[in-house]
Amino acid sequence: MLKEFREFAVKGSLIEFAVGISIGAAFNSVVSSLVKDVIMPPIGWLIGRTDFASLYVNLGFQKYNSLQAAQAAGAPTVNYGSFLNELVALLLVVWVIFFIVKFINRLRREKEKGDTPDSITRPCPYCTNEIAQKATRCPYCTAEIEANL
Repeated sequence: MLKEFREFAVKGSLIEFAVGISIGAAFNSVVSSLVKDVIMPPIGWLIGRTDFASLYVNLGFQKYNSLQAAQAAGAPTVNYGSFLNELVALLLVVWVIFFIVKFINRLRREKEKGDTPDSITRPCPYCTNEIAQKATRCPYCTAEIEANL
């Protein structure tokens, strides 16, 4: 069992996964700071508030001057400003990931364009295994087929 665990732990995919998680965590903190410190303050200034994260709805019966005062008193609050900050951060992360995936897909398409017709495969109409584009006989089921030229 220890040997199997060691093989699993040193596989490249597990290490790549760990690196991806670490980079993702660092990216998350950068995006959170970008939203909290750069994007939301001007938006808050435009709507006449100084701090977007301090927007809340007090569910208690007593009035408080700020979110911090309500939280210190233990009043129930709905902190929709913090939620909006997190929502904007999520949208930024999704936007960045979309462009990364779009870039990777473009690179894949360019690579596929560069393939020669001999290296492109197609499925055999009888056994559905992948065969060469110019094949006239399937090497798996030995069926005769027309070559795609």
